[in-house]
Amino acid sequence: MKPIQVLPLALVGAMLAMPLAAQAPARIFIHAGKLLAEPGKPVRGASTILVEGDKIVSISDGFQAPEPGSTLIDLKDKYVLPGLIDSHVHLTSDAGGIAGQLEEVTLSPAAQAFNAEVNGKKTLQAGFTTVRNLGDGDGATLALRDAIAAGKVQGPRIVDAGNAISGSSGHMDGALGYRDELRPFFQGAGNTCNGADDCRRAVRLQVGRGADVIKFASTGGVNSRIGAGLGKQMFDDEAKAIVDTAHMFGKKVAVHAHGADGIRLALEAGADSIEHGTILDEPTIAAWTKSKAYYVPTLSTVNGYKERIAANPNAYEPDVLAKIQWRIAITGKSLEQLVPRGVRIAFGTDAGVAKHGRNADEFELMVLHGMTPVEALKAATVNAADLLGLSDQIGTIAPGKSADIIAVSGDPLANVTVLKKVDFVMARGVAVD
Repeated sequence: MKPIQVLPLALVGAMLAMPLAAQAPARIFIHAGKLLAEPGKPVRGASTILVEGDKIVSISDGFQAPEPGSTLIDLKDKYVLPGLIDSHVHLTSDAGGIAGQLEEVTLSPAAQAFNAEVNGKKTLQAGFTTVRNLGDGDGATLALRDAIAAGKVQGPRIVDAGNAISGSSGHMDGALGYRDELRPFFQGAGNTCNGADDCRRAVRLQVGRGADVIKFASTGGVNSRIGAGLGKQMFDDEAKAIVDTAHMFGKKVAVHAHGADGIRLALEAGADSIEHGTILDEPTIAAWTKSKAYYVPTLSTVNGYKERIAANPNAYEPDVLAKIQWRIAITGKSLEQLVPRGVRIAFGTDAGVAKHGRNADEFELMVLHGMTPVEALKAATVNAADLLGLSDQIGTIAPGKSADIIAVSGDPLANVTVLKKVDFVMARGVAVD
């Protein structure tokens, strides 16, 4: 009879030297001191989670004795909850401003892929077992998504948008800010469109590349290298064509939108989520309350901006810097207005603008701007899983779901900052160093 293998938290990492396929024992018993299996519902006391392969098999009250030959992970002094979900990241880079622009013309797709793998691992170690990657022109994260799913490398589950779409000279036009003779090189990506038919083509291109979700920009952006403001930069028929084509292919649609006119345009077109959503007016709020669209606040961007400017006052071009200063001043105001009106919130950081691996900083800002800790946690689990269309797999700890489990010291319902230091991560049944 095989003895029970007991793994104190400090020794779980010893499993990680083996190939991924060999890491997960047949059955793992996890003893949880406190268990928040579903944020928004009551906390359970001492509990045992049984994991087999990459799935949760059962949850029992108390500390159940492990079977002979199984593995025990001892989290009796920890607070255990579902793996977290970041609905808005950009894994290929941690650079910004002029440094980020330079990367676009110096880093090969292969180099970007290595960046994405490193940033994905940072994100996973921070307790985020699933991310939605909203923009990657060279396909690095599409490839990383598949490598992680195949068990070749360790990282978060990735829902990927491929290359984000915009009208020409819009926020996602990669040619902005470059000399005229260089513009055709960037425009060759095919992600910009003019007119409804051309926008349908742009969606089909991303679907053909294997995108899981479609992202487009209905307004200008803070980081756009053009002084064209943050209002609407797409016509109604173009936005409707993008959303209808994506939905025809069974893809959800995320919309970058700052100005109220562009937010309302996206809502009326049938968008599934609004990213940033910085400027609001009453007609836009009223339209949002009638919609099922999620709001993804991305408050953490201000942390990245402040840190880069502190390190180098010339990190951003003047047109961009002016928008950044505005963004810093207004951050959180939309969340304060939308939470009381019942708009659904999903967690998202815009990591890449903010720093990878520090995704949990967003919780503190969400609470600062009107959410309770449990609402913020629900946004990063139950709500984000629903937005991604993965509620049957992630977002809660329940039998039949993916074994995505984290543990922290302290009570996140009393103090969300404890989520900034995650003590244990399991992704799809595999313990993460």
